[in-house]
Amino acid sequence: MPDQQHAETLHFLAFAEQLGDAARPIAMQYFRSALQIETKSDSSPVTIADRAIEAEMRCMISQRFPEHSIYGEEFSQDIGAEYTWVLDPIDGTKSFITGMPLFGTLIALMRNSKPLLGIIDIPAMNERWLATCNTTTQFNSHAAKTSDCQQLSKARLYSTSPDNFNLLDAKCFDAISKVVAMRRFGGDCYIYGLLASGHCDLIIETDLKPFDYLALVPIIENAGGKITDWQGQPLGFHSDGRVIAAASEELWQQSIQVLDCT
Repeated sequence: MPDQQHAETLHFLAFAEQLGDAARPIAMQYFRSALQIETKSDSSPVTIADRAIEAEMRCMISQRFPEHSIYGEEFSQDIGAEYTWVLDPIDGTKSFITGMPLFGTLIALMRNSKPLLGIIDIPAMNERWLATCNTTTQFNSHAAKTSDCQQLSKARLYSTSPDNFNLLDAKCFDAISKVVAMRRFGGDCYIYGLLASGHCDLIIETDLKPFDYLALVPIIENAGGKITDWQGQPLGFHSDGRVIAAASEELWQQSIQVLDCT
Protein backbone atom coordinates (compact mmCIF):
# COMPACT_ATOMS: atom_id res chain seq x y z
CA MET A 1 0.00 0.00 0.00
CA PRO A 2 2.76 2.58 0.78
CA ASP A 3 4.35 1.95 -2.64
CA GLN A 4 0.98 2.40 -4.30
CA GLN A 5 0.35 5.65 -2.44
CA HIS A 6 3.83 6.92 -3.38
CA ALA A 7 3.21 6.12 -7.05
CA GLU A 8 -0.15 7.90 -6.87
CA THR A 9 1.47 10.97 -5.31
CA LEU A 10 4.09 11.12 -8.06
CA HIS A 11 1.27 10.85 -10.60
CA PHE A 12 -0.41 13.85 -8.99
CA LEU A 13 2.90 15.73 -8.95
CA ALA A 14 3.41 15.17 -12.67
CA PHE A 15 -0.03 16.61 -13.29
CA ALA A 16 0.67 19.56 -10.97
CA GLU A 17 3.72 20.35 -13.09
CA GLN A 18 1.46 20.36 -16.14
CA LEU A 19 -0.67 22.96 -14.37
CA GLY A 20 2.43 25.06 -13.77
CA ASP A 21 3.50 24.64 -17.39
CA ALA A 22 0.07 25.85 -18.53
CA ALA A 23 0.15 28.88 -16.23
CA ARG A 24 3.55 30.18 -17.37
CA PRO A 25 2.73 31.36 -20.91
CA ILE A 26 -0.49 33.00 -19.75
CA ALA A 27 1.36 34.94 -17.07
CA MET A 28 4.08 36.01 -19.49
CA GLN A 29 1.53 37.05 -22.11
CA TYR A 30 0.28 39.74 -19.72
CA PHE A 31 3.45 40.53 -17.75
CA ARG A 32 4.73 44.09 -18.30
CA SER A 33 1.81 44.90 -20.57
CA ALA A 34 -0.95 47.46 -20.24
CA LEU A 35 -3.40 45.87 -17.81
CA GLN A 36 -6.74 46.90 -16.41
CA ILE A 37 -6.49 46.49 -12.64
CA GLU A 38 -9.54 45.86 -10.48
CA THR A 39 -9.80 46.07 -6.70
CA LYS A 40 -11.45 43.18 -4.87
CA SER A 41 -13.60 43.43 -1.77
CA ASP A 42 -10.54 42.91 0.45
CA SER A 43 -8.80 45.86 -1.31
CA SER A 44 -6.28 43.58 -3.06
CA PRO A 45 -5.70 44.00 -6.81
CA VAL A 46 -6.68 41.47 -9.48
CA THR A 47 -6.05 41.35 -13.23
CA ILE A 48 -7.22 39.39 -16.24
CA ALA A 49 -4.04 37.35 -15.91
CA ASP A 50 -4.99 36.11 -12.41
CA ARG A 51 -8.39 34.98 -13.62
CA ALA A 52 -7.21 33.51 -16.92
CA ILE A 53 -4.56 31.37 -15.21
CA GLU A 54 -6.91 30.04 -12.55
CA ALA A 55 -9.64 29.37 -15.12
CA GLU A 56 -7.21 27.31 -17.21
CA MET A 57 -5.97 25.30 -14.24
CA ARG A 58 -9.53 24.69 -13.06
CA CYS A 59 -10.50 23.42 -16.48
CA MET A 60 -7.55 21.02 -16.56
CA ILE A 61 -8.31 19.69 -13.05
CA SER A 62 -12.02 19.25 -13.76
CA GLN A 63 -11.26 17.27 -16.90
CA ARG A 64 -8.61 15.05 -15.28
CA PHE A 65 -9.95 14.70 -11.74
CA PRO A 66 -13.64 15.67 -11.72
CA GLU A 67 -14.07 14.17 -8.25
CA HIS A 68 -11.52 16.54 -6.70
CA SER A 69 -12.37 19.85 -5.01
CA ILE A 70 -10.76 23.14 -6.02
CA TYR A 71 -9.93 25.99 -3.63
CA GLY A 72 -8.76 28.99 -5.62
CA GLU A 73 -8.09 32.63 -4.93
CA GLU A 74 -10.20 34.09 -7.73
CA PHE A 75 -13.21 31.77 -7.96
CA SER A 76 -14.95 29.25 -5.70
CA GLN A 77 -13.37 27.68 -2.62
CA ASP A 78 -14.55 24.11 -2.19
CA ILE A 79 -12.90 21.67 0.25
CA GLY A 80 -15.50 18.90 0.33
CA ALA A 81 -13.63 16.07 -1.40
CA GLU A 82 -10.82 13.77 -0.21
CA TYR A 83 -8.43 15.64 -2.53
CA THR A 84 -8.46 19.42 -2.89
CA TRP A 85 -6.33 21.49 -5.27
CA VAL A 86 -5.35 24.86 -3.81
CA LEU A 87 -4.49 27.47 -6.42
CA ASP A 88 -2.95 30.94 -6.32
CA PRO A 89 -2.62 31.90 -10.01
CA ILE A 90 -0.43 34.92 -9.33
CA ASP A 91 1.02 35.17 -5.86
CA GLY A 92 2.36 38.70 -5.76
CA THR A 93 -0.12 40.54 -7.99
CA LYS A 94 1.32 43.86 -6.80
CA SER A 95 4.73 42.71 -8.00
CA PHE A 96 3.21 41.50 -11.27
CA ILE A 97 1.48 44.79 -12.08
CA THR A 98 4.60 46.83 -11.27
CA GLY A 99 6.92 44.76 -13.46
CA MET A 100 8.73 42.92 -10.66
CA PRO A 101 9.61 39.39 -11.92
CA LEU A 102 9.38 37.63 -8.55
CA PHE A 103 5.65 36.83 -8.69
CA GLY A 104 4.73 33.16 -8.83
CA THR A 105 2.03 30.55 -9.27
CA LEU A 106 1.32 28.39 -6.21
CA ILE A 107 -0.19 24.92 -6.55
CA ALA A 108 -0.96 22.57 -3.67
CA LEU A 109 -2.81 19.28 -3.42
CA MET A 110 -4.38 18.49 -0.07
CA ARG A 111 -5.50 15.05 1.02
CA ASN A 112 -8.00 15.21 3.87
CA SER A 113 -6.81 18.73 4.72
CA LYS A 114 -3.10 17.77 4.86
CA PRO A 115 -0.60 19.00 2.22
CA LEU A 116 0.34 16.20 -0.17
CA LEU A 117 2.43 18.25 -2.61
CA GLY A 118 3.37 21.82 -3.43
CA ILE A 119 4.80 23.84 -6.30
CA ILE A 120 6.24 27.36 -6.42
CA ASP A 121 6.58 28.35 -10.07
CA ILE A 122 8.27 31.63 -11.02
CA PRO A 123 7.41 32.21 -14.70
CA ALA A 124 9.58 35.27 -15.39
CA MET A 125 12.65 33.60 -13.87
CA ASN A 126 12.07 30.13 -15.33
CA GLU A 127 12.41 28.71 -11.82
CA ARG A 128 10.39 26.09 -9.99
CA TRP A 129 10.48 24.51 -6.55
CA LEU A 130 8.43 21.40 -5.87
CA ALA A 131 8.03 18.63 -3.31
CA THR A 132 5.64 15.97 -2.11
CA CYS A 133 5.08 15.04 1.52
CA ASN A 134 7.73 12.30 1.25
CA THR A 135 10.21 13.42 -1.42
CA THR A 136 13.17 15.79 -1.27
CA THR A 137 12.44 19.32 -2.43
CA GLN A 138 13.62 20.01 -5.96
CA PHE A 139 14.67 23.30 -7.51
CA ASN A 140 14.77 23.08 -11.31
CA SER A 141 15.36 19.31 -11.02
CA HIS A 142 18.15 19.62 -8.42
CA ALA A 143 17.84 18.86 -4.72
CA ALA A 144 17.19 21.91 -2.55
CA LYS A 145 18.30 22.20 1.07
CA THR A 146 17.85 24.88 3.69
CA SER A 147 20.84 26.49 5.38
CA ASP A 148 22.23 25.12 8.64
CA CYS A 149 21.49 28.38 10.48
CA GLN A 150 20.56 27.61 14.09
CA GLN A 151 20.96 31.00 15.76
CA LEU A 152 18.73 34.04 15.50
CA SER A 153 21.75 36.31 15.72
CA LYS A 154 23.03 34.88 12.44
CA ALA A 155 19.68 34.62 10.63
CA ARG A 156 18.78 36.42 7.42
CA LEU A 157 15.13 37.42 7.83
CA TYR A 158 12.61 38.11 5.06
CA SER A 159 9.03 39.32 4.96
CA THR A 160 6.99 40.45 1.98
CA SER A 161 5.97 43.85 3.33
CA PRO A 162 5.90 45.72 6.66
CA ASP A 163 2.51 47.09 5.60
CA ASN A 164 0.93 43.69 6.25
CA PHE A 165 1.47 43.80 10.03
CA ASN A 166 -1.06 45.26 12.43
CA LEU A 167 0.29 47.14 15.45
CA LEU A 168 0.62 44.09 17.71
CA ASP A 169 2.12 41.85 15.00
CA ALA A 170 4.51 44.66 14.03
CA LYS A 171 5.70 44.79 17.64
CA CYS A 172 6.46 41.05 17.53
CA PHE A 173 8.20 41.36 14.16
CA ASP A 174 10.33 44.24 15.42
CA ALA A 175 11.36 42.15 18.42
CA ILE A 176 12.69 39.50 16.00
CA SER A 177 14.29 42.17 13.81
CA LYS A 178 16.40 43.46 16.71
CA VAL A 179 17.98 40.03 17.16
CA VAL A 180 18.67 38.77 13.62
CA ALA A 181 21.70 39.52 11.45
CA MET A 182 19.69 41.30 8.75
CA ARG A 183 16.18 41.79 7.46
CA ARG A 184 14.85 42.36 3.97
CA PHE A 185 11.40 42.98 2.48
CA GLY A 186 9.75 41.89 -0.76
CA GLY A 187 9.57 38.75 -2.83
CA ASP A 188 6.17 37.19 -2.09
CA CYS A 189 6.33 33.40 -2.57
CA TYR A 190 9.83 33.69 -4.07
CA ILE A 191 11.38 34.18 -0.65
CA TYR A 192 10.13 30.74 0.44
CA GLY A 193 11.99 29.23 -2.49
CA LEU A 194 15.07 31.15 -1.42
CA LEU A 195 14.70 29.72 2.09
CA ALA A 196 14.29 26.18 0.71
CA SER A 197 17.53 26.64 -1.27
CA GLY A 198 19.51 28.03 1.66
CA HIS A 199 19.76 31.69 0.61
CA CYS A 200 17.83 33.10 3.58
CA ASP A 201 17.04 31.58 6.95
CA LEU A 202 13.79 32.93 8.36
CA ILE A 203 10.48 34.26 7.04
CA ILE A 204 7.77 35.85 9.18
CA GLU A 205 4.47 36.99 7.70
CA THR A 206 0.88 37.70 8.60
CA ASP A 207 -2.49 38.11 6.88
CA LEU A 208 -1.91 35.18 4.51
CA LYS A 209 -4.66 32.98 3.06
CA PRO A 210 -4.59 29.20 2.52
CA PHE A 211 -3.73 29.62 -1.17
CA ASP A 212 -0.74 31.75 -0.08
CA TYR A 213 0.87 29.17 2.22
CA LEU A 214 -0.37 25.58 1.74
CA ALA A 215 1.87 24.90 -1.28
CA LEU A 216 4.85 26.07 0.76
CA VAL A 217 4.52 23.43 3.48
CA PRO A 218 5.99 20.37 1.69
CA ILE A 219 8.60 22.53 -0.05
CA ILE A 220 9.99 23.98 3.19
CA GLU A 221 9.67 20.81 5.25
CA ASN A 222 11.28 18.52 2.69
CA ALA A 223 14.19 20.90 2.21
CA GLY A 224 15.01 20.57 5.92
CA GLY A 225 13.10 23.54 7.31
CA LYS A 226 10.00 24.05 9.42
CA ILE A 227 6.86 26.09 8.69
CA THR A 228 3.92 26.66 11.05
CA ASP A 229 1.69 29.38 12.39
CA TRP A 230 3.03 31.72 15.08
CA GLN A 231 1.78 29.39 17.82
CA GLY A 232 3.74 26.49 16.36
CA GLN A 233 0.67 24.71 15.01
CA PRO A 234 0.56 23.03 11.55
CA LEU A 235 -0.83 25.18 8.77
CA GLY A 236 -4.24 24.30 7.37
CA PHE A 237 -7.35 25.79 5.84
CA HIS A 238 -8.37 27.38 9.14
CA SER A 239 -5.05 28.87 10.25
CA ASP A 240 -5.10 32.56 11.23
CA GLY A 241 -2.74 33.67 8.44
CA ARG A 242 0.33 34.30 10.57
CA VAL A 243 3.19 32.18 9.19
CA ILE A 244 6.75 31.49 10.28
CA ALA A 245 9.21 29.47 8.20
CA ALA A 246 12.71 28.67 9.43
CA ALA A 247 15.74 26.87 8.05
CA SER A 248 16.11 24.59 11.06
CA GLU A 249 14.20 23.29 14.08
CA GLU A 250 16.54 25.17 16.41
CA LEU A 251 16.03 28.49 14.63
CA TRP A 252 12.28 27.93 14.57
CA GLN A 253 12.21 27.25 18.31
CA GLN A 254 14.11 30.45 19.09
CA SER A 255 11.90 32.48 16.76
CA ILE A 256 8.66 31.15 18.24
CA GLN A 257 9.80 32.22 21.70
CA VAL A 258 10.48 35.78 20.56
CA LEU A 259 7.19 35.98 18.63
CA ASP A 260 5.33 35.18 21.85
CA CYS A 261 5.40 38.85 22.73
CA THR A 262 1.75 39.29 23.60
